[in-house]
Amino acid sequence: MSESRFGEFEEAVRRLQPTVAVVLGSGLGAVPHGFAEAAAVEFGDVPGMVAPTVAGHSGTIRVGALNGTPLLVFRGRLHFYEGHAWEQVAKPVELAAGWGIRTLILTNAAGGIHPELNPGDLMVLSDHRFWQRIDSWKETPPPSPYDPELIQTVVANEARRGRKLLAGIYTALTGPCYETPAEIRALQQCGFDAVGMSTAFEALTARRLGMRVLAISSITNKAAGLSDGPLNHEEVLANATRPAERMSEILGDLLGKWPIPE
Repeated sequence: MSESRFGEFEEAVRRLQPTVAVVLGSGLGAVPHGFAEAAAVEFGDVPGMVAPTVAGHSGTIRVGALNGTPLLVFRGRLHFYEGHAWEQVAKPVELAAGWGIRTLILTNAAGGIHPELNPGDLMVLSDHRFWQRIDSWKETPPPSPYDPELIQTVVANEARRGRKLLAGIYTALTGPCYETPAEIRALQQCGFDAVGMSTAFEALTARRLGMRVLAISSITNKAAGLSDGPLNHEEVLANATRPAERMSEILGDLLGKWPIPE
């Protein structure tokens, strides 16, 4: 760990004072295009954090600006299935809150369950189910942590570009193995639209800390049993890059009109 590198990075964050942060999921490390970086630090150089072990997650935190708006960018995240405690998974969100972030934008790679979702599509999360703890599926779900105004804004921005952005329900499962076709059929019956292994706990943590939250899934594959052939991580990473330009435009449109009234 390098305390000097972390200290220099914190100085840059205090100087730029970003109030918006984005967490980039699998295959989305090059987003957003046009980001002007001012400083960066590795996860492993941050006290209390470790480097990711999953391909497609570089594990760096960057600060700079997009469309003139100061922005904090987490390139990659830490997953529960890597063996991390939930406190470790939440650490980036807690860091962001400590640095004055008021709006958190989460992205992830997900399998499409809704029939309209195909590889390369995007879905904005209207809600989620956090099914990553024993018996969590029995619990009464809390209110959605995702900000309705932010959802409406990105859907409207996409409509102006002539593109439809589905708002759907994401299910967070434990992983690291992909779901079976039988499990996907069960999730279909529950009315869920996409499935992945992240995001939900980060969103819940952000809301608990008083942030506004927006989340967007990059659909990398049809969920198990909904297409031919087995699933694999190489396919996920390859397809996650397909909507990178669109994801960059969504972030640019959103931040170009920042701040949104609260």
